[in-house]
Amino acid sequence: MLLIAGPCVIEDEGLTLEIAAELKRQLQDLPVDFYFKASFDKANRSSIEGFRGPGLTGGLRTLTKVRSTLDLKVLTDVHETHQVVPVAEVVDFLQIPAFLCRQTDLILETARAALRMKRRLNIKKGQFLAPWDTKNIIQKVGDVVVKEKALPPKDWFCLTERGVSFGYNTLVVDMTTFQTIHGFGVPVVFDATHSVQAPGAGPGGMSTGGKRENIEVLARAAIASGADGIFMECHPNPAIAKSDGPNAFYLDKIKPFIEQLLQIRATVSSLPKLLPEALLTEKRQGN
Repeated sequence: MLLIAGPCVIEDEGLTLEIAAELKRQLQDLPVDFYFKASFDKANRSSIEGFRGPGLTGGLRTLTKVRSTLDLKVLTDVHETHQVVPVAEVVDFLQIPAFLCRQTDLILETARAALRMKRRLNIKKGQFLAPWDTKNIIQKVGDVVVKEKALPPKDWFCLTERGVSFGYNTLVVDMTTFQTIHGFGVPVVFDATHSVQAPGAGPGGMSTGGKRENIEVLARAAIASGADGIFMECHPNPAIAKSDGPNAFYLDKIKPFIEQLLQIRATVSSLPKLLPEALLTEKRQGN
């Protein structure tokens, strides 16, 4: 199972290395393909006063230390085309945030860099997209593969589901999303922590709120529904995290939680499908 986990943002180098080391300790005996995640810049904060992180240069320096001193694979996100190549030189997995999932130039540049430098690519599905609309994102990435005349490795590119905006300060996860996106031939990850966000529901509307109590039930349901992996942010003390604290999972509970998800994954994988695949394909095509 693919697992992307770490703090929302690099608060400082010492804390980031501490979290990475603890995740490695907890996950070392589990059958997961683990990537440590931390952002060098949170460019989409609700308020101008929100903490953004150390920036590109300082952030990549910290991620380089995580990768080299702890021997961990690393993921971070890019927001602008000029960031792509410097980031690809450091990390193993490039990510495009949900708010930017329709930015064509960013998608093309990131896909090119990932192919040329043998990195993986994760694009988060925006809160404003239906699952079937992700086919346009997939086609953009596919166009790069054709033009680069590349033969990318299996599962080098995936999409992440993180809920859909619905009403006021609320996100809703459609569990049929995983089957829909699988129909396009792309692995899909579930963002277990951003999916419980309450956008704009923080004090005075200056930050994002969240419902941490829903992380477990949604992640379990997603794995049972066919998600290929889990994205989750964690922190040793979410109450004082500088970004997305209300949605962060407790760092010391990661191992037992992932063990539960692996049990669910194994159980579901052992069950036979009762609906013929031809009918599933027919439904996905709208016939």
